[in-house]
Amino acid sequence: MRKKVAEVNLESGMPTVDVALQRMKNSLTSYKRQGYKAIILIHGYGSSGVGGGIKAAVTKTLGESSMRGIVRAYVGGDHWSARKKEMLSICKSLEDYDRRVANNEGVTVVILR
Repeated sequence: MRKKVAEVNLESGMPTVDVALQRMKNSLTSYKRQGYKAIILIHGYGSSGVGGGIKAAVTKTLGESSMRGIVRAYVGGDHWSARKKEMLSICKSLEDYDRRVANNEGVTVVILR
């Protein structure tokens, strides 16, 4: 049986960073409860060209100790190729998303516990 993967668009509706982070936390908790194995967070890259506020906040928050019970691993699309093998060994279903994730600075892949 293939593991379930979901996509969550954190930039839909152009939310503030705080709203996007709350949306992310709620989504991760909810999908974990529903038995999903991986989530692809769409946060965009920011219009400044140097990385948006949501992207930076997502990466920072995913690394916080408060997320340890939910998040097993995560990687930005820009680092996907370096960690692809590791991530696919945990969730083979992510193969279906490889082309959309690889080198995409606007997404982060999260493996749930």
